[in-house]
Amino acid sequence: MVKDKTSTTATIDAPGPTASAPDGPQSHRIRCAVCVMEPAILMIISNGAAATSGLAGRRVARWMYLLSWLTGRMRMEEIQGIAEALGSKIVATSVLAGGFSHETCLLTLADGRVVARFGGTDPVVEAGVMAAARRHVPVPDVLVVMPGGDELGRPAMVIEYVDGVVLSRVLARGALGRSDADELGAEVGRVVAGVAAVEFDRRGFFVDADLTVKEEQPWSQQLVEAAQSCMAAVPESRLDGVTRRAWVQLCEASAPVLESVDDHSRLVHADINPKNILVSRVGSGWRVEALLDWEFSYSGCPYGDAANMVRFGADYPEGFLEGFRAGFAEHQPANLPLVESWAHTGRVLDMFALSDLVTRPVGHAVADQAAEQIRLWVRHGVPDRDQLHPAAADASRSGRP
Repeated sequence: MVKDKTSTTATIDAPGPTASAPDGPQSHRIRCAVCVMEPAILMIISNGAAATSGLAGRRVARWMYLLSWLTGRMRMEEIQGIAEALGSKIVATSVLAGGFSHETCLLTLADGRVVARFGGTDPVVEAGVMAAARRHVPVPDVLVVMPGGDELGRPAMVIEYVDGVVLSRVLARGALGRSDADELGAEVGRVVAGVAAVEFDRRGFFVDADLTVKEEQPWSQQLVEAAQSCMAAVPESRLDGVTRRAWVQLCEASAPVLESVDDHSRLVHADINPKNILVSRVGSGWRVEALLDWEFSYSGCPYGDAANMVRFGADYPEGFLEGFRAGFAEHQPANLPLVESWAHTGRVLDMFALSDLVTRPVGHAVADQAAEQIRLWVRHGVPDRDQLHPAAADASRSGRP
């Protein structure tokens, strides 16, 4: 049971458990491209009065086909259901970057904007996680939760719209000086550290809206088996057999490191990366406006979130990683002192995610990045072994994978 949880406002909830999460720490998802619908066409469709002939009819038909391809047959019913639940009228929508298992849309209402996510697993658990986290870190308010079903359409969750810039865009612009990047990294690290303020009574995955935890075996006892299973499913063109066997051996050698954190039972976001963080300028500084996409969260060790952020850190502006690590370390909960070599321990936890990522189909860009990380780690060892604390780390190696 969660020890620190607040209720969500204006939530349409549903009783009962959801499907249990997959075994082992959670992993990445890929993003979809942006697609914008013509507001006039949406209004026709959402009002159920689409033209059936002429140019307008053909345009509506094309959009209906696109909607079906992107979002399934229940789209019109889904939009109407959300409008009714919110007591408002939806006048426009656009499909935003979303997860592999779901679609995320910006809905423009007659009285404002909200964000809706369709598909994926039942969002009831995620809404509970967001409510628990919201007391400690910036998280969008959950407005509506629809568990879905044969008559209700896909599962859906509606959250408040938060103004901000996706961190990945800020980092990709190349306009940050070292001092500015360090300050931004420190702010992100501070906020990510705050996630662990939420405590549970055991490690494992959440099974219901009350965040009851289904206990897992210690992560140290799961790593080797998880790596073996994933390596058996990796496309040969991505990682050769020698590398796959060496990776399993590296996981086996590294697994004992996790014994020091097997008993951690803090909230872990499990998908902390620049695409799931909104930031904004505040004067000459930075502020994190929201942490997004909590669907993979579980109870465990927070160092995995830090490792997730630095996984592809070689691509970040100089200074960001130093700031992030310092901010994360300095703002850990007072009753959760850092273990020695915490950064290295987080990297070992990240071996679960790297193992899983490389099982994606050929052509998956993030999976190919993960494969390169695996090759580097096989050659040079798990990173950050000598990094006991950011203040003692060699800053010149902070951007190293």
